[in-house]
Amino acid sequence: MADKKTNSDIIAFLGNGTEFDGKLLLKGSVRIDGVFKGEILGTGTLIIGEGANVEADITIDNLLIFGNVKGNLEIRERVEICSTGKLFGDLRTPGFVVQEGATFDGDCRMGTRPEESPTEEEKEA
Repeated sequence: MADKKTNSDIIAFLGNGTEFDGKLLLKGSVRIDGVFKGEILGTGTLIIGEGANVEADITIDNLLIFGNVKGNLEIRERVEICSTGKLFGDLRTPGFVVQEGATFDGDCRMGTRPEESPTEEEKEA
């Protein structure tokens, strides 16, 4: 995934030196190189650039981490932590790649896609 995304695919960008606190709703590919705190929801791909600091609960299709992320993540397709990336928090995803040199500190649940996971009622049946 790291090789497949180019800057021309990105529809929104939060650059280095910028800070945002709030809720981000996205559709498509978005790159964050600055500081973000809050919640990120949507479809598409979120790229956390090297040097970025993100503290958020994230629900998205794909996530590519080069910087620092702290929060609870529900990723529908795939997460990749690149060699410079750091992820601290709980992760739920069907696809997970950790490159050499990357940091992951948290719990990971893999298996079915999050939207296909059984409900508590279905588990008890």
